[in-house]
Amino acid sequence: MDYGPDDLVERDAPEPPFQQLAGILRARLARGDWKPRRPIPSESRLCDEYGLSRPTVRRAVAELVAAELVFTVPQRGTYVAEPTRGDDGQDDAPNA
Repeated sequence: MDYGPDDLVERDAPEPPFQQLAGILRARLARGDWKPRRPIPSESRLCDEYGLSRPTVRRAVAELVAAELVFTVPQRGTYVAEPTRGDDGQDDAPNA
């Protein structure tokens, strides 16, 4: 299911909360809420913002790490990964 950047996690939805949060965070990344190499909100802040437990937030962030959308720095936080070629929909080839 597709999620928007302003969606909320619904407890009675068919998808588990961590998948919903991962989808919401993907949409926020796509919208540009956080710039590359800048931190996303802490686990604690995401817990408060979405009313979820820390393990649920960690599992959602782990999905984003696996998709190489973010990376973690131990004791520092989670940061937005640099976009790979084609992520922004633009081609690096010159116009002919």
